[in-house]
Amino acid sequence: MSEWQKSDWRAKPRVQMPDYTDPDALAAVEAQLSQYPPLVFAGEARRLKKHLGAAARGEAFLLQGGDCAESFEQFSADGIRDTFKIMLQMAMVLTYGAKVPVIKVGRMAGQFAKPRSAPTETVGGVELPSYRGDIINELDFTPEARIPDPAKMLQAYTQAAATLNLLRAFSTGGFADMSRVHAWTLGFTGEQAFEKYSAIAARIQDTIDFMAAAGITANTTHEFSTVEFYTSHESLLLEYEEALTRLDSTSGDWLAGSGHMIWIGDRTRQPDGAHVEYARGVLNPIGLKCGPSMTSDDLKRLLEKLNPENEAGRLTLIARFGAGQVGEHLPRLIRTVEAEGAKVVWTCDPMHGNTIKSSTGYKTRPFDSVLREVREFFAVHAAEGTVPGGVHFEMTGQDVTECTGGVRAVTEEDLSDRYHTACDPRLNASQSLELAFLVAEELTRFRETRQDRAAG
Repeated sequence: MSEWQKSDWRAKPRVQMPDYTDPDALAAVEAQLSQYPPLVFAGEARRLKKHLGAAARGEAFLLQGGDCAESFEQFSADGIRDTFKIMLQMAMVLTYGAKVPVIKVGRMAGQFAKPRSAPTETVGGVELPSYRGDIINELDFTPEARIPDPAKMLQAYTQAAATLNLLRAFSTGGFADMSRVHAWTLGFTGEQAFEKYSAIAARIQDTIDFMAAAGITANTTHEFSTVEFYTSHESLLLEYEEALTRLDSTSGDWLAGSGHMIWIGDRTRQPDGAHVEYARGVLNPIGLKCGPSMTSDDLKRLLEKLNPENEAGRLTLIARFGAGQVGEHLPRLIRTVEAEGAKVVWTCDPMHGNTIKSSTGYKTRPFDSVLREVREFFAVHAAEGTVPGGVHFEMTGQDVTECTGGVRAVTEEDLSDRYHTACDPRLNASQSLELAFLVAEELTRFRETRQDRAAG
């Protein structure tokens, strides 16, 4: 990709990006950021790509989750810890169901910008520019708050660096010990509402006990007490992305230094657009959101542009259609990929197609709709003979009330209790772990069906 330059996107049509009013201030911030160290390193991105290559073959499973949009105001060590903790619990449960390693990728340390359905919003007869995430402008509904401020990129970088520092400490400092993680999960399944999951939890405990009896513990085995944890975000604000793009001295390839994995959203995946142009030139694993409007022709063009060498693990297709719509759209996209012989990871985002407005006025996502889309995703892959490679959730480790349903039954009337998201509703810790148990059941069923077919 030697002919590609990190600024080439500037010559392409751009959408969902702010128009900064002070070009000199923007240039100064970009120059400053370009001198900062990258947040991630090329070897880490290549290692994640290798793991994702295994997921494309059904030899691993991707768990991608975290905030809809990270917040400056709500940033805290406890918040990072709680989301990391629930992802470890989910990963352990999914490992049991899939019987393969689970790749853990957080929507963290960079998920600051959000695409919007309209450039402006109106409240009480007043129209202002839309809030586009803390890296761009502010949530307060005032003219001053909604002016894009390039200096916010520097604050985003600082917060992302602090987040990564803590995640790396948690990953290797004993917090991720398998026995500790499972003890948390046992506390969850011990509650009366979740007793139906206790059988799975008991079987996981039996496995841990067996390994301990065989001498495999945190004291004897490094893998028992540490995890690999990666970060990801939508590469929406390309000035920020370009400023953190670095040339990898070992390979001569360009690295998006802002996160291990970046993805292109459903609103910014124009084959000849700026966001695709940027993503095609970096060595990182790339995600591509695939919504109902994705055509087979566009998918073919995007496969060629984003993964011309058909490298396993390079491209993850993130399906997001909405419950009841998967059977209409996913099969044709799978058949397009199969006809091209493309190596991709198929993963399910059951969040973005299931957003509704509640009777109380809050945006929410019904837990049953989220689960239904996941089940439809697995059913289509079973029918097509292809691999369901992962799931992608907007979630938090905190006890918010943003999505309705689950065993603890958050109602529409409950939404106002702890509705803290700056953008879209997230699954709370209880709903996230419950969903992991239900996805584990789907994985077990899928694996057993494949084994039966192979034996038959």
